[in-house]
Amino acid sequence: MTWPSLAQFAIFLVALWAITKPLGVYMARVFSGERTFLSRPLAPLERAIYAICGIDPAVEQTWTGYAAATLLFGLANFGIFYALLRLQGFLPWNPNRFGTAGAPAGSIPMTPDLAFNTAISFMTNASWQSYAGETTLSYFAQMAGVAVQSFASGAVGLAVAVTMIRAFIGERTGYRGNFWVDMTRSTLYVLLPLSFAGALFLCSQGVIQTMAPYRGVTTFEGSKQVIPMGPVASQESVKLLSSDGGGYYNANSGHPLENPTPLTNFIEMLLMLAVPAGLTYAFGRMVNDQRQGWTLFAVMIVLFAGGGVVATWSEQAGNPILRRAGIDSEAGGGQSGGNMEGKEARFGVAGSALFSVVSTASADGAVDSSHDSFTPLGGLVQIFNLTTGEVVFGGVGTGIVSMLFMVLVTVFIGGLLVGRTPEYLGKRIETKEMKMVMLSIVATGAATLLFAGATFLIVFPKGGYWNAPGALTENLTNRGAHGLTEVLYANASTVATNGSAFAGLNTNTPWFNLTLGLKMLIGRFLVIIPALAIAGSLARKKRLIVTGGTIPTHGPMFAALLLGAVVLVTALTFFPALSLGPIAEHYFMHLGTMAP
Repeated sequence: MTWPSLAQFAIFLVALWAITKPLGVYMARVFSGERTFLSRPLAPLERAIYAICGIDPAVEQTWTGYAAATLLFGLANFGIFYALLRLQGFLPWNPNRFGTAGAPAGSIPMTPDLAFNTAISFMTNASWQSYAGETTLSYFAQMAGVAVQSFASGAVGLAVAVTMIRAFIGERTGYRGNFWVDMTRSTLYVLLPLSFAGALFLCSQGVIQTMAPYRGVTTFEGSKQVIPMGPVASQESVKLLSSDGGGYYNANSGHPLENPTPLTNFIEMLLMLAVPAGLTYAFGRMVNDQRQGWTLFAVMIVLFAGGGVVATWSEQAGNPILRRAGIDSEAGGGQSGGNMEGKEARFGVAGSALFSVVSTASADGAVDSSHDSFTPLGGLVQIFNLTTGEVVFGGVGTGIVSMLFMVLVTVFIGGLLVGRTPEYLGKRIETKEMKMVMLSIVATGAATLLFAGATFLIVFPKGGYWNAPGALTENLTNRGAHGLTEVLYANASTVATNGSAFAGLNTNTPWFNLTLGLKMLIGRFLVIIPALAIAGSLARKKRLIVTGGTIPTHGPMFAALLLGAVVLVTALTFFPALSLGPIAEHYFMHLGTMAP
């Protein structure tokens, strides 16, 4: 790594650490029902929402009631968004007439399977896109559909995280709070103000926010070009903060109207990690032991920093095949050096590599470069982040939930090794909790690997409803190890509710739209439902007294055990597939041959 890239990386880590405590304190106060500096203007609005919706904030729900509310809310969001997508041609704010016979040439029709995939994607916080936003969605669909789903899915993730945290606080009760209250506070006090501030900043830096129709311009060469317009800044801010990283443009944060400068690139990375990082501090504050929160933060930082260093080093090293061919790819003399394929010159290798690690670690899925063009080790880091199960900060709310799953695995194994009943924060961890954790880990891992394998085995009749060219692998633009990596990445991304892609796989077919949608449901709800079941079980247990034999769950020793558990579980599940994909491709690249 070069000194400038190390400096950028260090500054980013310091900035992330600096915002973690104040944001964590604020969120802890919000979800504990305490007053904040926004209570005066927002509390009347909060009470009005409860009154209009018939919600009694004093009524608490059991975990089953909380889970039912979560599922019903998701089903309603899916239905509304699906209808909006299919009917956008009849709805307002559609100056380009998408969804009608008068749509511009090259626009993508919102077919039933594509609408299903898109509605599932944003409802589950995955933001997977098998379409280009600027050629498919109207302004109304972007604002009333994508933006609303970003707020809603992010708020649901926060609500689930909060109710799991409460399970370690209370005892002898089956009640876990109120889903509607937690979701309202998540939106009103956390996501909305942060998104508003972020949108204003992005506007100040040149990100557009307009309802004007697309604009035709004449370039310096005299050719004609259409500039896609729209309400981009507001979309950009909430997509980053809510871990719902679907881009307004197909180029996502690589587009100059979404991410124009290195400063906006830096701030967008901070926005992606701000809430997941702040939740670690909020966790420690809410359980009255700040050491616990800092331990989780430290493990996340170590995993994140390790991935960032490897990805940046690999991208700056470039492609050895080009060096052997006599092509100068070293930094200096008017070029940035390294692997610049698929990257924006205004961000360079370091900014693009760091952004890729942030987006795959945070489950946000926003991109400022083509992940398909990264070196094999750079791609390996991205897939590793996806397959860890959102524990490297992860999504809004779901990230800390997934990390707490790994904490329970660690204390369970540790308890067995020393011959004691496992405990965490005074709550005994028993068979019921571990079954729920294993259900989540096994189901998400199996969904990734089984569907990835099916892609290479299934053959459809050419044409017909499935729109398949025969074998599904004929949708790949690459063969060999890289083709496997593209398929594995698509499956891992959807299960991890991330939404970024390697782009060498055409997924806008009924098969991929339907199966990837199913995997997004698995990745979302087979994390949320087990988490709520664990919360309900722990909440009914009596808090145990800490004794000299209790395994400490803070400090360097436990952090090392937790780090080892994350790496071990990920490696045991995915190492064979990774060996055939990015690892094999890396060795073929250094041997100077193409992978077979």
